[in-house]
Amino acid sequence: MGFRRKKVVPFRTAGELDAMAAAGAVVGATLVAVRNAAKPGVSTLELDQLAEQTIRDAGAVPSFLGYHGFTGSICSSVNDRVVHGIPSAEDVLVEGDLVSIDCGAILDGWHGDSAWTFGVGTIIEADELLSEATKLSMEAGIAAMIAGNRLTDVSHAIELGTLAAAKAHGRKYGIVDGYGGHAIGREMHMDPFLPNEGAPGKGPELVIGSVLAIEPMLTLGTHETVVLEDEWTVVTTDGSRAAHWEHTVAVTEDGPRILTLRPE
Repeated sequence: MGFRRKKVVPFRTAGELDAMAAAGAVVGATLVAVRNAAKPGVSTLELDQLAEQTIRDAGAVPSFLGYHGFTGSICSSVNDRVVHGIPSAEDVLVEGDLVSIDCGAILDGWHGDSAWTFGVGTIIEADELLSEATKLSMEAGIAAMIAGNRLTDVSHAIELGTLAAAKAHGRKYGIVDGYGGHAIGREMHMDPFLPNEGAPGKGPELVIGSVLAIEPMLTLGTHETVVLEDEWTVVTTDGSRAAHWEHTVAVTEDGPRILTLRPE
């Protein structure tokens, strides 16, 4: 008689989660440092250099740098760039830009991965609400990180969070197609892939210790994107602005645990 092993989202011990939280704390501190430095006239390359230094000063290693040939320690995606923007000296921030920074760090072999979107100086209300909607969608996904749920229960929660934000804001948001979250641990990107929308009740089960990087990406227009000639930067096809929020989150007996907390 054969038995089929139940499929579960990869899980960690309590001690391993603490180790991941230490890596996540480096990421959180780096994101705060980058945001504080993101002023008009500052290039995304300067932000990248600051991020790398902050990560290394903490005894960690930038997980993005050199990943499949990527040249930055952060992804810096401005305005219509959704994700995977390459830091550049020519990419200089101006008042009103909407900036998404994605950052990863490795500490003692464990990965942390987090992203957030913010404005440079004063931004228009639509951009502010877009970022807020994306954050709310992420938080809805985080709330679904409960033992016994299935992978797409998190996806569905993210989608419902987006729809709730759209209703509250009186507008529609595009859920970027083809991109989403992932399992994470001693590797940055692990299976399963986590869609940002879809029907609930499918996929591997969440168990105590399961860890996912939850990362909705929304736009003010289309859900469609293209990749630029640099083979990294993802942009909206209609030029609409995009936002990206991400936390690495674990399932625990006491509820969801964010492993990439940022200092106040």
